[in-house]
Amino acid sequence: MPYIRLLKNGICQLDERHFSKTISFQDINYQLALDEDRDLIFNQFANFLNSFDPSVAIEFSYINQIGRNEEVQASMQIPDQHDGFDALRLEFREMLNSQIVKGNNGLKKAKYISFTVEADNLEQASAMLERLEIDILSGFKNMGVRAESLNGEERLKILHDMLNPDKSFTFSYKDLKGKESTKTYITPDMFNFTPNRYFKFGKFIGATSHFQILASELSDRMLSEFLDIDDNISISFHIQAIDQSEAIKMVKRKNTDLDKMRIEENKKAVRSGYDMDILPSDLVAYGEDVKSLLKDLQTRDERMFVVSIVFFNFAKTVQKLENTIAKISSIANKHNCKIKRLDHAQEQGLVSVLPLGLNQMEINRSLTSSSTAVFIPFTTEELFINSENSLYYGLNALSHNLIMADRKKLKNPNGLILGTPGSGKSFSAKREMANAILITNDDVIICDPEGEYGNLVKQFHGEVIKVSSKSKDYLNPLDINMNYGDGDAPLKDKANFIMSMLELVVGGSGLTAEEKSVIDRCLPKIYERYFENPCAENMPILQDLYDMLKGQEEKVGKKLATEMEIYVSGSLNVFNHRSNVDLNKKLLCFDIKELGSQLKKIGMLVIQDQVWNKVSLNRGNKATRYYIDEFHLLLKEEQTASYSVEIWKRFRKWGGIPTGITQNVKDLLMSKEIENIFDNTDFVLMLNQASGDREILAKKLKISVPQLRYVTNSNEGEGLLFFGNTIVPFLDKFPKDTILYQKMTTKPEEQG
Repeated sequence: MPYIRLLKNGICQLDERHFSKTISFQDINYQLALDEDRDLIFNQFANFLNSFDPSVAIEFSYINQIGRNEEVQASMQIPDQHDGFDALRLEFREMLNSQIVKGNNGLKKAKYISFTVEADNLEQASAMLERLEIDILSGFKNMGVRAESLNGEERLKILHDMLNPDKSFTFSYKDLKGKESTKTYITPDMFNFTPNRYFKFGKFIGATSHFQILASELSDRMLSEFLDIDDNISISFHIQAIDQSEAIKMVKRKNTDLDKMRIEENKKAVRSGYDMDILPSDLVAYGEDVKSLLKDLQTRDERMFVVSIVFFNFAKTVQKLENTIAKISSIANKHNCKIKRLDHAQEQGLVSVLPLGLNQMEINRSLTSSSTAVFIPFTTEELFINSENSLYYGLNALSHNLIMADRKKLKNPNGLILGTPGSGKSFSAKREMANAILITNDDVIICDPEGEYGNLVKQFHGEVIKVSSKSKDYLNPLDINMNYGDGDAPLKDKANFIMSMLELVVGGSGLTAEEKSVIDRCLPKIYERYFENPCAENMPILQDLYDMLKGQEEKVGKKLATEMEIYVSGSLNVFNHRSNVDLNKKLLCFDIKELGSQLKKIGMLVIQDQVWNKVSLNRGNKATRYYIDEFHLLLKEEQTASYSVEIWKRFRKWGGIPTGITQNVKDLLMSKEIENIFDNTDFVLMLNQASGDREILAKKLKISVPQLRYVTNSNEGEGLLFFGNTIVPFLDKFPKDTILYQKMTTKPEEQG
């Protein structure tokens, strides 16, 4: 192991004068980005490379390892809760394990950049490395790439896992005794470099090779093709900038050499008696290339780099190892390049491939900035958040890797589920609900205008509240609790809701200032008894407000009372009762299918207020997930729309996670409040879209043409997932032979 010491802060001293640090970075969407965005990312990466001066050596390391994905394994450990649903949790764990096999989540993919400086001592090196670290992190941030510096323990773990594929890493700097070296904890049981073409380490056989560039042009997809191989593979790119004036001199010397060769060829032609303008084609091509290169270096923002590319593969048998190398060679050949085994230099190859920032390879190639940037390390972003609240959203349509995400980690967890009929919209919503019930402690509330969710709710022992003029389930719109709203003035927030409800009652242009004043005067009086003794019998109902308004001196009070009459003692008196349903269940569904058209708007507003109540009660203890189907209906009316926007703006700080579900995207987008909804939404699950809706959404959400394909004539359960700044194409073929599927499906023929 060619280093002197690896310190706790992540600095590795390679020899007396060389020191290195390592930064880990994530993937971003490059292959699916808009063409102009792809060009921008490519140019940003080329400029990023240009930012390194010749005194800094950099190494990009790409490491794929099978069976090292502890995060994925942790996400499978959904603990039993002894609540009657543990059989479903077992089935869910098995389903996730079977989904992993379809992708390469069993394969840990990691990307690192190590940077090495020369310094007289550790103090000087620390200052230089710190400045570089800030610059590199800033460069990644500009490209939209998440990156973080690694400490000593994290760097040692990478080295250990590469050299001990079958062992787990246990180390702490506290364990170091006296002058004991960290190398003790990372070296395998044995190394044997005696065979020329491969070497033995521990129980494995490894081989290192170098990548030979023969093609005149390279594809920016080549690196991603190597890294898509479902096998153990590590690739290191050692890149060292050449001083610009030296690079120009070098190219000019090459040009002079070619000029001499041209003169020699001209002389030869004259002596042989043929046209002196006829030159060998190679000489002409090289001459043009050199002139073009010189122009790039002098007039365009191009730099020269010396690049060494090393591959490292390992397996338990020579046969398996050779098979993997054959796969790599096949990809290289396709791109007119070669993989050449480092015969007699396996040890130097291994040292060069480790993310230490040390290159012992003597085989290299001079490339310009744009030629080096062709090996762009970005392909497609994965969405896998290792959290105890992460839910399953299907598989990445490109890599087939598991998508697990925790909306609580978003800046704004509010969400939308959009899709045409038959696209799998309701199923996606139900899958998230069921997942949340099995995995989290969250409460789940559903506003169900079509009576679609009753079956699921009953299966999970929830409460279905049928809100209609025929039903005996009652909701009191005047319900309040001491935490309602912001808690310090519950009646102030409740007054806003009651005003919104009465605006719907009176219709027309809404309430006048005088009417609002009269209502505001009455409210504290009807809640007086409840605030003195907060028990259910003292909770006021609409009748109390009606009586109070009727008794006011002003004519507007009597007018309001008359307009309310049909909702108090008339045929629409469904909301003039105290609540008689269990609103404390973990899963609640408000079924408003049979609520007449006159009451539907008020019904939806009352339900939103009950959700507000529940969220304020849960605040600080647990999250409340609220699903609103046919969400466009709420945004049609001014009162329900403004109340929805309040929910979208304020729920987060109380632990509320609202989700709007709709197939009528055009109606949704026509609402004047849609901007407020989109501005406060960081989660969008988009399934198949109608052509008109697609174009509007593409503009609003900046969807590229390649991404748009995933919501164009897509199959059921396929689409795009927007999670903060991450956009992932997904597909979810949920196994139909599971109990969970039977509980969630909306298709009558599939329901048992």
